[in-house]
Amino acid sequence: MSELNNTNARLYARFFENINRTTPIEEYEKVFEKDVRFKDPFHDIENLEKLYKIFKDMYVKLDNPSFKVTEIIEQNNIAYLKWNFHFLFKGTNKDESFEGVSRVEFNKENKVISHIDYWDSSSNLYEKIPILSFFMRFIKSKINS
Repeated sequence: MSELNNTNARLYARFFENINRTTPIEEYEKVFEKDVRFKDPFHDIENLEKLYKIFKDMYVKLDNPSFKVTEIIEQNNIAYLKWNFHFLFKGTNKDESFEGVSRVEFNKENKVISHIDYWDSSSNLYEKIPILSFFMRFIKSKINS
């Protein structure tokens, strides 16, 4: 991501590109409102502590998870961030990645009040898990035939 200026969305993108397993909740508190809404294919919560737990859990379940923001569109207090998520499943050496988009809404204090992720959990995760991949491919083949 090029650093043209320090808009809310660019600062937010930098936060996501730099978080890691040791990032304390105090850093999240600087970015998110306490009653932030976070939604992705697996979660729909409204609370900063729950959001923090989701990200801490990500570092427990995956090896080397990281985000790279590749595109930002921002208008008024709404931003869309296109990103790539890179990771390894525990116990594997194979690099995995997938692309997604986040719709982010900021309040007047420039804190995030809503973060909604859009990405395909079926093809991006389920099809990469060995046991589930067979069933997912089978179901897709039946739908596409």
